[in-house]
Amino acid sequence: MMSFARSFALSNSIHASGIPGRRCLLLGDGAPPHQRSFSSHPPPRENGAPNDNESATGEVKEEGALSRRLSEMTEEALLEGGRSARKNIEAAGFSDDLKAQLEEKIKTSTFRSEHAGAFSVANMPASAGKGTQDIAGATPWRETESIHDTALRMLDDSKKPMRVPYQIPKPTLPVVNLKPAPKTRESTGRRLASARDRTNTYTLSQSAGLSDEEREAMRSEFRSRFEPGARSLPMSIQGLTSLANERIEDAIARGQFKNLPRGKGKHTQTDHNANSPFIDTTEYFMNKIIQKQEIVPPWIEKQQELAREIDRFRQRLRTGWRRHAARVIASKGGSLQQQQTRARAYALAETRLAEKSRLEASFASPETGNAREPSFSQISHDGQLAATSLPVGQDQQNPISSAEQAEPSGEDTSLPQLAPLRDPDYMAIERGWHELQIKTLNDLTRSYNLQAPRLAQKPYLNLERELRTCYADVAPSLADEIVSRTSSKVRSSSTQRKESGGIMGDIVQANQRVRVYDEDSSKGYGLKEFWKDLWGRGA
Repeated sequence: MMSFARSFALSNSIHASGIPGRRCLLLGDGAPPHQRSFSSHPPPRENGAPNDNESATGEVKEEGALSRRLSEMTEEALLEGGRSARKNIEAAGFSDDLKAQLEEKIKTSTFRSEHAGAFSVANMPASAGKGTQDIAGATPWRETESIHDTALRMLDDSKKPMRVPYQIPKPTLPVVNLKPAPKTRESTGRRLASARDRTNTYTLSQSAGLSDEEREAMRSEFRSRFEPGARSLPMSIQGLTSLANERIEDAIARGQFKNLPRGKGKHTQTDHNANSPFIDTTEYFMNKIIQKQEIVPPWIEKQQELAREIDRFRQRLRTGWRRHAARVIASKGGSLQQQQTRARAYALAETRLAEKSRLEASFASPETGNAREPSFSQISHDGQLAATSLPVGQDQQNPISSAEQAEPSGEDTSLPQLAPLRDPDYMAIERGWHELQIKTLNDLTRSYNLQAPRLAQKPYLNLERELRTCYADVAPSLADEIVSRTSSKVRSSSTQRKESGGIMGDIVQANQRVRVYDEDSSKGYGLKEFWKDLWGRGA
């Protein structure tokens, strides 16, 4: 069937080629009945009209696309068909001239395909460039490398190519980008975590009671608390449900649901504030979660630490001054009643001094320079709201009433008029420690103010102001301190005779009682005095 189609295409191409004066097939009675006669000319018409391929003037029309395609199919059949295609052509009755013409075309096309490079160079226009000419004249790739190309490649690979011209290597300078880099804005939570981590790291680095290994371990622990996966929680309802189910299953596995009393209202806590219409439910639950998980901003922790340090300093300052003031009052002699009277007189003197200072502050104006420095904070070191000062005009309207209120209401006239109790020698001894503590607390306050918002910042401490407050707070309790020191029981030294361990022990401890001597500052009791007492009393 394929051979017949190719023969049909060949015959049509011959018919379209229009070779004049020749018939491709022999027509006549001698033709086999099973073969169809083909001719290069269409059959003549009865009325003598010209053929389709000829015009009225006798000119041959141009070959069409179908005819050219049939000719190509014929040539392909001769080239690829093999022996069967040739037999079909011979059986179709081609003429020798046509066969010669076809063979010539085949040879020409084969020759052109074998020498395609030479033909491309010959037919190349003069406007073609050097690269186009080299590509056209190059040998086509035959899927095998030639010996010349192999030898050239091996020679090129054996030696490193020389840099021409030779350049001395120069150090590469870093590229400086003068354009400012865009500032990446971090989230509030990330900045809080970073500030807290840096604060804890600095505090641990300044601690002198830890070794290097312990300090590094605590740093890594604090650092791991703020890693991305340290507190990862699901962000969907399904994820929260899975997390809750997982924790419930873990609690069941630990046995926390065993032996639970059954019944309504057992082991349940009712929070009445959660249903209050006057409280924002969202804010209430958020605050409750924060309190339960102890998640607070770093400046809150710094505030608590600062309050503890200030309270510790003030307690120690008041305790030391109370003990020293009681000793000073008792050293002046007199009965217990006289000492108490003297202590109350000192307390009354401190009250008068405080009222006088308050009255002077009420009359002071900002122009005099005695006014307090303005503070933006509304929270004192005690954690309470600071008192709101009255306007200057309102405070100066009734100076007489303020002075009347400043007078002590229940002043005892029987008490002696004494100046406030002060001891410059004691303060000179303790001033070094006081100044060091004030400097440490002010540094801690500065660190806190850098983290806290403006309204929560605290003022710095002043040594003179702290001492005045200490005197005023301790003075009312001096009388009770004297009584407590007097009424406290003194342990009496017990006389016991121990069993002797030998002859020397009997000699030393014979007729002797153990006594405790209070060592005088001017004279110490040492080995010399002990030797004199031992042999002097023995004689």
